Amino acid sequence: MLEVASVSVLFGGVLALDEVELSVEEGQVTGLIGPNGAGKTTLFNVICGLQPPTQGRVMLDGVDVTRRKPFERARMGVGRTYQRLEIFGSMTVYENVRLGAEVRAQWDRSWTDADARAADAMERIGLWDVVDERADSLPTGLARLVELGRALTAGPRVLLLDEPSSGLSEDESDELGRLLRSLADGGLGILLVEHDVDLVMGVCDRINVLDFGHILAVGTPAEIRASEAVQTAYLGTAVA
Repeated sequence: MLEVASVSVLFGGVLALDEVELSVEEGQVTGLIGPNGAGKTTLFNVICGLQPPTQGRVMLDGVDVTRRKPFERARMGVGRTYQRLEIFGSMTVYENVRLGAEVRAQWDRSWTDADARAADAMERIGLWDVVDERADSLPTGLARLVELGRALTAGPRVLLLDEPSSGLSEDESDELGRLLRSLADGGLGILLVEHDVDLVMGVCDRINVLDFGHILAVGTPAEIRASEAVQTAYLGTAVA
């Protein structure tokens, strides 16, 4: 569904991404892990159209979208959450979640009944207990779930999640993992950037490890855990 082909990004003399190859399949959760500064958010920005690549292509369902603007990619089905929260603090939880459906309805006449779509997202994510709370009064973990709900009501086909478990408790992270698997089983393609290794290993079908701007390894969770190169660069060497 989504393909990144030989993407490089040069900031001055710094090579932030070095011929990165990555794909996201329909109905799967694809992980993207790596140390801070590895280039994960830069890659997200390239996929969304916020950062033009120095070279390479971004393909969505076989269509080259490298030169498409961010709003065009969103209309083609690319949704996203952010490492730095992007919610409307003065609006309620429900108003934030409903907004995704409202924005899509402005250009897609078939996207009707924003209330029903918002209610479905609220139910799936478990936000009814804070439905009327102002978004800026929420703890970080809940606020991230609100951002996820807003992205879902816009009906994405590919969803890019940038550290969605940050601020969540262990139980909340487990519930998030079950939600992501459910969304993927429903046909959504998910690209997950996350530092919670247990969450990544538990929900991802395949994992890409990014290190200093290049892909260090790609494989199943078991293959990534067993990789000596990944242990050295990111996971840490096992100690007997």
